[in-house]
Amino acid sequence: MTTLEIRGLHVSVDTPEGEKPILNGVDLEIGSGQTHAIMGPNGSGKSTLAYSLAGHPKYRVTGGSVLLDGEDVLAMSVDARARAGLFLAMQYPVEVPGVTVANFLRTAKTAVAGQAPPLRAWIKEVGTAMDSLRFDREFSERSVNEGFSGGEKKRHEILQMELLKPKIAILDETDSGLDVDALRVVSDGVNRAKATTGTGIMLITHYTRILNYIKPDFVHVFVAGRVAEEGGPDLAERLEAEGYDRFLSAV
Repeated sequence: MTTLEIRGLHVSVDTPEGEKPILNGVDLEIGSGQTHAIMGPNGSGKSTLAYSLAGHPKYRVTGGSVLLDGEDVLAMSVDARARAGLFLAMQYPVEVPGVTVANFLRTAKTAVAGQAPPLRAWIKEVGTAMDSLRFDREFSERSVNEGFSGGEKKRHEILQMELLKPKIAILDETDSGLDVDALRVVSDGVNRAKATTGTGIMLITHYTRILNYIKPDFVHVFVAGRVAEEGGPDLAERLEAEGYDRFLSAV
């Protein structure tokens, strides 16, 4: 049983006007097999939380703690966090010219697992995962995300998740830019990875449409850098009907 514990997390960024606080005391706990939807208006700190957990140097932790199975995540380097079992699917996946998808995936798997996977079994596993995501196998010989459409980039992110089998997966607006068919395929990939590995999911989104496919166990509303309300799936339905006005008026 894996547990990610976030306690009193404060994060700031440097701006020309000085240090700007973004997260103002976030408390959150995610366990194996759980899906937590993080919702909230623009600028509420949702993506800051994701990138702070992954170790992005732009974001400076000024208080609080993050523990993964009792280990101090904030003391780890970015690559150590990945090896410990954290995974981030980015809202805007970057292009890596000159590195093929096939080489990228096997290098990532080797780094996380500590040894290279057996080649024949690995090729079969990659091919099966690509087929499940309706991801043309020819993409394995293309440079990472170079010339990919938005939907293809998101499928590649979920392909990584399925193959790397993280303990906790942070999905930052995975639904952005997806049409209905792509949303269903990507969501099926997330559900499949969760079902087969028990991965805990932190799903960051503005909208409830992805929650029709990836059913959350818990919903957390982010406002002004902290959790303003928590609940079950019914909270997401209320947000769809009412929006965030009642939270913003209280800030």
